[in-house]
Amino acid sequence: MLGRIFYISVAISTCCILTIGTESSISQLNKKVETLNELSMRRPVIRLDSEKFKLLVRTPPRSYSVFVMFTALKSQRGCTVCRQASEEFQVLANSYWTSPEATPSVYFAMVDYDDASEAFQSMKLSTAPVFIHFPAKGKPKKGDTFEVHRHGFDAEVLQRFITERTGLQFKIRRPPNYLMNIVVLLSIGLLGALVYIKRDSMDFLFQKTTWACIVISFILVMMSGQMWNQIRGAGFAHRDPRTGEVSYIHGSSQGQFVAETYIVMALHGSIAIGFILINEANSQKGIEEATRKVYAGLGFAMVVGFFSLILAIFRSKYQGYPYRFLL
Repeated sequence: MLGRIFYISVAISTCCILTIGTESSISQLNKKVETLNELSMRRPVIRLDSEKFKLLVRTPPRSYSVFVMFTALKSQRGCTVCRQASEEFQVLANSYWTSPEATPSVYFAMVDYDDASEAFQSMKLSTAPVFIHFPAKGKPKKGDTFEVHRHGFDAEVLQRFITERTGLQFKIRRPPNYLMNIVVLLSIGLLGALVYIKRDSMDFLFQKTTWACIVISFILVMMSGQMWNQIRGAGFAHRDPRTGEVSYIHGSSQGQFVAETYIVMALHGSIAIGFILINEANSQKGIEEATRKVYAGLGFAMVVGFFSLILAIFRSKYQGYPYRFLL
């Protein structure tokens, strides 16, 4: 009888301990979520020191995911791309928290080396910037570390990484860029001024050369991918955080840089000029034979050289493309 009473007492005590432990864990979790929500209301990207990083990100219980950017923003650290990556990460967090899909199950945080060197040591990190996803359960796996050197750090690319890790989908919303509007207004103003100056002689509006230049310029802008840049908010170029090397051509067929569109536009324009020179060498009247040969030779060289170059760029972006010309 006494033995049965003893076992019942032990069972009741164990249940009480488990209940108290569960209530304590729930209380800790609620405090963490409350703290994160409060910090996220102040700024979309939470700044963490070593203590907060350990408490809110590394220590269980945790019912939320945290995307952490490890960086070194101070100039003496020599991280030339950290500022750019920080701006893209800010765009990412702002886009998420202003989207209808935002829920308090995902948070964005930043750990600066000068504020939390112990956090870098605990994660065994010696470079920056580094993006790591800390899932709601368990420790980060290999796939939870974003490969910056392969994909860059544009907000759109980071958003796709978040979708892969959590299933959450949202659109990147960048601050409005008024540069294109200003350029358009200036162009219209210059055109209006030109028409006003030439109001007594409007013959230039009826010349084939004028409209040929306008049409070719429009085609070059459309072919270069400027509209894609405006829609997707592409970065100007990409600097490798490890080597410091700057890439002006995106290595994937799914992306491009602003500098790349300028290069493509210049190459297509050079090819067009080459064809014009070839045509002029045959149709232009009143020029010497030697000049015709120079026009034809220069035009042919431009078409061949720049076409081979643009084909080489195409092959570098579309791996496995079988055709090449000279380069």
